[in-house]
Amino acid sequence: MDHVSISKLRRAALKDVWPNEATDFTPWLQENIAVLSDTVDIALSTPEREQSTGSFKVDLLAEDRSGDPVVIENQLASSDHDHLGKLLTYLVAFEAKTAIWIVSTVRNCRIIS
Repeated sequence: MDHVSISKLRRAALKDVWPNEATDFTPWLQENIAVLSDTVDIALSTPEREQSTGSFKVDLLAEDRSGDPVVIENQLASSDHDHLGKLLTYLVAFEAKTAIWIVSTVRNCRIIS
């Protein structure tokens, strides 16, 4: 029988695992796009890094099962309006129907009507 090593799962800060978003996390996510696909229940394929739209570059641009573009924005920090604006820009520029925003923490928002 082969030796099997079992470890205990534990929560870790994203920055402890991937110190740099662009050079550590984004390449890992590109190589492991199936993990994201399983998590969000969307078949994602052909992820490409740093696709340009004007002066901005989306972290990852993938395709869904229908071949439609899916923009993926990584932010290993709390959500903020700057990244939300970029995400909306990418949706329009790439004519995507789906956007995935990966953040460590979602800031609370209060909508007053």
